[in-house]
Amino acid sequence: MKGGGKEAERRRGRKGSRKVGLPPGTLVHVGEQRVDSVRIRIVEYDADGCRERTAGSPGECLPPPEGKGVTWIEVAGLHEVGTVEELGRGYGVHPLVLEDILNTGHRPKFEDLEDYLFLVAKILRPGTGGEGIETEQLGLVLGPGWVLSFRERAGEEFEPVRQRIRGGKGRIRKRGADYLAYALLDTVVDGCFLLLDGIEGRIEVLENELVGEPDADTLRKIHGLRREMITLRRATWPLREVVKGMVRAEAPLVQDATAPFLRDLEDHALQVADTVESCREILAGMLDTYLSTVSNRMNAVMKVLTIIATLFIPLTFIAGIYGMNFKHMPELEWRWGYAAVWAMMLAAAGCMVLFFRRKRWL
Repeated sequence: MKGGGKEAERRRGRKGSRKVGLPPGTLVHVGEQRVDSVRIRIVEYDADGCRERTAGSPGECLPPPEGKGVTWIEVAGLHEVGTVEELGRGYGVHPLVLEDILNTGHRPKFEDLEDYLFLVAKILRPGTGGEGIETEQLGLVLGPGWVLSFRERAGEEFEPVRQRIRGGKGRIRKRGADYLAYALLDTVVDGCFLLLDGIEGRIEVLENELVGEPDADTLRKIHGLRREMITLRRATWPLREVVKGMVRAEAPLVQDATAPFLRDLEDHALQVADTVESCREILAGMLDTYLSTVSNRMNAVMKVLTIIATLFIPLTFIAGIYGMNFKHMPELEWRWGYAAVWAMMLAAAGCMVLFFRRKRWL
């Protein structure tokens, strides 16, 4: 993990420590401040048309009359606790739910609270430079004819949904608030697919490096991808339960006409989770392959060095004998003594090479 990531974790830890000892339902923002000021966007639509505007305060975000179209309140920025509290009070959202919304390190989950549905998901996007993963918490509250979405900063992930509302494309303008919640969740899952496509491409490049000459940089990339897969797994595995909870929710807020789309979204969430597991297994195998390649390379080097050292053992022994400073050695005065010693050394080395070949050590 990079130094900036560690620093961010320390900041989150310090902010989280402010909740220690406080009673349940106390609203405290836990996480990083990612925008200078909170922005509230209101999208109101029905089958006949739509209207968009920016609200200057939560007091402008009144719940719509029942049966009068759909209202989508999109909040970008969670550090202003008073804004979230006032908006939640206006729509009758329980303080414990608002507490979960403000805790940006919350695990994805789904809750059926009778009057409204609440869910938490993670928006995923590639990090700076194409490496790493940036996560952002998304909190959705689905009520009769309205949807509240809370995220840490403004982004373009939901722009396709807005375009469909503006243009009246597809079913979204003809359906209720539950279909809007489905469309937002579907966008989150589609973002996971796009992220996985990029990761799978990087894995293929790494596989080619492993076949060639892997080095320390290859190992760094493998560990980096494994950390990314851990982040993905933490975000996508609970997402299956979130979608499954909406599918199985026996609540009038989820209409029968939306159920098939939610079941299809559940299949997509399962596919994302399966793909994440497959990538993790591939990366684990790649790490084993890298370690085996490095070990085999080291073994080959040690094999050569061992053979060279072994060949010199008898030569060193012979040279050591005739290097002794004894005056009376018969071969010292012999005319062919020097040539004989060389012949003996070469013969010893040749015999050892033949022995190594017969043993298939060479």
